[in-house]
Amino acid sequence: MRVIAGSARGRPLLGPRSSGTRPTSDLVRGAIFSMLEARGAWFTRVLDLYAGTGAMGIEALSRGAEEADFVERDRAACAIIRGNLERTGFSDAGRVIHAALPGALERLRGPYGLIFIDPPYDAPGIPELFTRLGREGVVDETSTIVYEHSRRTIAPERCGPLRLAVERVHGTTSLALYEAPAGPSSEGTGA
Repeated sequence: MRVIAGSARGRPLLGPRSSGTRPTSDLVRGAIFSMLEARGAWFTRVLDLYAGTGAMGIEALSRGAEEADFVERDRAACAIIRGNLERTGFSDAGRVIHAALPGALERLRGPYGLIFIDPPYDAPGIPELFTRLGREGVVDETSTIVYEHSRRTIAPERCGPLRLAVERVHGTTSLALYEAPAGPSSEGTGA
């Protein structure tokens, strides 16, 4: 596992120590950022939920995001995220929050321009999480969400002011992208 593009391109990332973490492959991560770029998604603040190794948020930092918050419930995974931030030079730009979702949403300072949601494929409560994201001020009409899930799972249609805009399948993984009906607006530096 490595950073694909940007200022930290090619730097290796620490992988999971347990089988409970399913990191996004380099191939799927590349597809996500290509999809974001093609749709004109712009962001300065990133939120990586169910962060695992932190690869998604770190990739966004490498590509120009100014700051990223990483939410992860597993203490060992939080240590891996911190290690990955250190090895890529983004320690000052990343904040690791050791907490479970959806309760952790109360600790966040939204809105975020780009939000990654990559829960375990069998995680319960995803519809509740989407409802709370819209209510807690984590998303607004300038946000873009990327929800990575099993292709057997049906993605929610909405998240606050955002609607499911496009869905792509890569093997057993499905990528759902949410944005305001008129599309994302410029918040800062690009993907």
